[in-house]
Amino acid sequence: MSGLELRELECFLALAEELHFGRAGERLFVSQSRVSQLLAALERRVGARLVHRSSRRVALTPLGERFLERLRPAYGALHAAVADARAVARGGTGPLRLGFQGTAYAPLLEAVTAFEAKDAARSVDLVEIPYADPFGAVRRGAVDAAVVLLPVAEPDLVVGAVFSRQRHTLAVSRRHAFAGRDRVCAADLAAVPLIGAAAPAPPYWRAARAPGTLPGPVATTLQEALSLAAAGRGALLLCHPTAAQHRRTDLAYVPVDGVPDSELALVWHRDAETETVREFARTLAETETETEAKAGRTAG
Repeated sequence: MSGLELRELECFLALAEELHFGRAGERLFVSQSRVSQLLAALERRVGARLVHRSSRRVALTPLGERFLERLRPAYGALHAAVADARAVARGGTGPLRLGFQGTAYAPLLEAVTAFEAKDAARSVDLVEIPYADPFGAVRRGAVDAAVVLLPVAEPDLVVGAVFSRQRHTLAVSRRHAFAGRDRVCAADLAAVPLIGAAAPAPPYWRAARAPGTLPGPVATTLQEALSLAAAGRGALLLCHPTAAQHRRTDLAYVPVDGVPDSELALVWHRDAETETVREFARTLAETETETEAKAGRTAG
């Protein structure tokens, strides 16, 4: 098979996981029509259909299922080979590139300090990743791991340490009817449009950011979302630490009762896992345990 294009294989893998041409395109940062073109090119190379597409659903053909079973480990081995070569090229002393969204929380910075203290040769580079693209930097290899908001339901990503469980706060314009409230409840969220994340964040992740029933605007960055709230375009759900670190005179921050706590998790690509990433995950988990123990002693 001559002239095989890696992008065609990446397209097929994304489509096999999403079973949706639009969402596969969002993951790959290409248009839906480009996904169709790449798939068609791959099917011409193979000589048969790999994906069945109808007006209602997308599904793999039996050959597509078999091809996926063989392709996944081979593609994973390719990622691992590149990761290993990168590590060797850096002499094993290159920095851990760690992505974060919006704010590098105190527990995360404590873990970074503890991780670097274990070995003088270690260092961590903090890289901000877009609010509306929590997983793209990991998939592209722009970062080695990333701290993102849960939920995470991505088959190609490993969910490591879960930490920083926090109550939610609602950010609203100072002119909003909720601005003078001591608190709001889950039922109140149904009465206001909630500001969500834009694509390419997957739909389930976007729904968790804006669980209300009224449609609201979407944002690509946290600052954009805060500005939309200040302009009165909607309300924004934030964890308490993020709200505390982004105080603005044109926003009011109201505690929310009756919704699940916000949680963060460290994630990395399953096929590019390294011992350095695993060690940082262990350090992060240890730091979280120590933080919870201190909080328990203070409460006691």
